[in-house]
Amino acid sequence: MIKVLFLCTGNSCRSQMAEGWTRRLKGDQIEPYSAGIEAHGLNPDAVRVMAEAGVDISGQRSKLVSELAGTEFDYVVTVCDNARESCPVFPGKAKVIHKGFDDPPRLAAGAKSEAERLAPYRRVRDEIREFVRSLPEALEQQP
Repeated sequence: MIKVLFLCTGNSCRSQMAEGWTRRLKGDQIEPYSAGIEAHGLNPDAVRVMAEAGVDISGQRSKLVSELAGTEFDYVVTVCDNARESCPVFPGKAKVIHKGFDDPPRLAAGAKSEAERLAPYRRVRDEIREFVRSLPEALEQQP
């Protein structure tokens, strides 16, 4: 199995969605992990929109990269620009790839309704699902 770490700043939303989608869609090929440079807690709106799509991530938790020390990853996928810029060095064979997604909490900050607030979460959820569907081939094709 290929070990993939999805890395984001706070491990609260995008990386959590990526881990959930990967477990659901590619669990027979990829062993997914998610972590952050900081731990912000699991975003309840991310949990909600994933549940709408039939993926339960409520049992996941926000983790720091340091909690996964000793795990040798094949790939580290940074899913936000801040994680890309602050990505720690991973010993061993890990290949670091950037696949950025918009930040739903930032986009939803000025929302005037629940539907407006959840819309960016749903869009990013669906974009992450499409990326995960392209795995592992999309990772192997990266320079």
